[in-house]
Amino acid sequence: MRAVKLADSPFSFFQLCVTSRWRNKVCCAGRLSILGGNLRRQYCLSPEELTREMGGKWRVVVKELKMVSYVAAPMVAVTVLQYLLQVVSLMMVGHLDELSLSGVSVAASFTSVTGFSLLFGMAGASETLCGQAYGAEQYQKLGIYTYTSIISLFLVCIPISLLWLFTDKLLILIGQDHSISIVAHKYSLWLIPGLFSYAILQSLVRYFQAQSLILPMLFTSCATLCLHIPLCWALVFKVNLRSAGAALAIGLSYWLNVFLLGLYMKYSSACEKTRVVFSKEVFLSMKEFFRLAIPSAGMVCLEWWSYEVLILLSGLLPNPKTETSVLSICFAFTYLHYYVPYSFGATASTRVSNELGAGNPHAAKVAVKAIMVLAVAEMLIVSMILFFCRHLLGYAFSKETEIVDRITDMGPLMCLSIITDGLQAVLSGVARGSGWQHIGAYVNLGAYYLVGTPLGAVLAFVVHLRGKGLWVGLLTGSTVQAILLALRTIFTDWQKQASKARERTFEGDSELRVQS
Repeated sequence: MRAVKLADSPFSFFQLCVTSRWRNKVCCAGRLSILGGNLRRQYCLSPEELTREMGGKWRVVVKELKMVSYVAAPMVAVTVLQYLLQVVSLMMVGHLDELSLSGVSVAASFTSVTGFSLLFGMAGASETLCGQAYGAEQYQKLGIYTYTSIISLFLVCIPISLLWLFTDKLLILIGQDHSISIVAHKYSLWLIPGLFSYAILQSLVRYFQAQSLILPMLFTSCATLCLHIPLCWALVFKVNLRSAGAALAIGLSYWLNVFLLGLYMKYSSACEKTRVVFSKEVFLSMKEFFRLAIPSAGMVCLEWWSYEVLILLSGLLPNPKTETSVLSICFAFTYLHYYVPYSFGATASTRVSNELGAGNPHAAKVAVKAIMVLAVAEMLIVSMILFFCRHLLGYAFSKETEIVDRITDMGPLMCLSIITDGLQAVLSGVARGSGWQHIGAYVNLGAYYLVGTPLGAVLAFVVHLRGKGLWVGLLTGSTVQAILLALRTIFTDWQKQASKARERTFEGDSELRVQS
């Protein structure tokens, strides 16, 4: 049998109408076949039927837009609420003294780079495994993968905790002030319990995210933040634990969030299908988990660390206090906005992984298009607002004219970063949902460490563009990253990805049975 396929375009339909023997009908492209030289019509569409079909396609797109909006909007709130736990603690410490604020700021950066970013990135493996298992209706495997993630991340927390025991020595080794290092060391030690709760929390977040159960996370995150504020205030000021109290409050709040989500997971009927008993299959799945977790961590950490490298480089510029302050303020704006496209990316990961696991490649492709439409619209609106308000941004952080003027000068670059960072955040979500984190890791390595950071250093120190040069380098890196991820997404064979997802889910299940 030889199939005659025509592209879905006005010209193709016109050509089909002319050459077809059915003059009063419009035959559907791709629905004609030739058997032994005889033309047989499988079915044809009248103009009225064609209109209804095209309307149906638009209804599918609109339905997908509504679906991703319902998931992405509360996901933004969840991500911001969880991030505000650390912001609140930092604000409380800021009312103590300058030394405490400096020590906690350094400790927050150190613990983020060496611990939280690693756990956050590794948990991305659950987005692939849990999302595709749920789409394939392998609900028990979703529960198994969740337990696997918890155990695996717990094991990773052990060497991280040992590293944090030597925070002061490591900071002094790289040239930090001795008194600041002592405060940072104390904060890091009291934050260790929070590291383990964070590992469980990120695993549970992926568990609920894979099932599009966002509202439970929204309510528990909101309740946790409401309790965190008075708890942190009491531990810092009333119990007089100072910076240690701020770290302890973060850990207790993470454990509270874990407890609330665990209660919902255990007793809610929405989790009935995916609720499993702990078994040895959890340990048998660890190899598969780490196979995706390591490149997933690479995707996140390589990007995350590049920002820290630029902050360190800014301290080597002439007038380092001003340069570091300007870059830190600019990062504060872009970092806060980043949670919006990241939430879009998390939604893309969920929808893509679910549809690929279910064997629906076309639906996965439609989901990517719908999310990109929403994300691009949001990024353009925010960047335009930021551009027209760039003269006022600096006053939110400083009254010094030099800093305000420098931030105004950085405004256009910040607007471009809003767009490029947003695009790569969404496309990274597509990568996690599809299961090609290893490609994303190579992309980030090349974009930031072969292009972005070297270019920024040259522009800052050789061309003497100072902080603006560093930012141009970072912007170039994120642009290269977004372009490469976009090309990978555009040329993705979604049918092949769906087949891989099904093989990963069902063959993995067969391997578990053989090994057990």
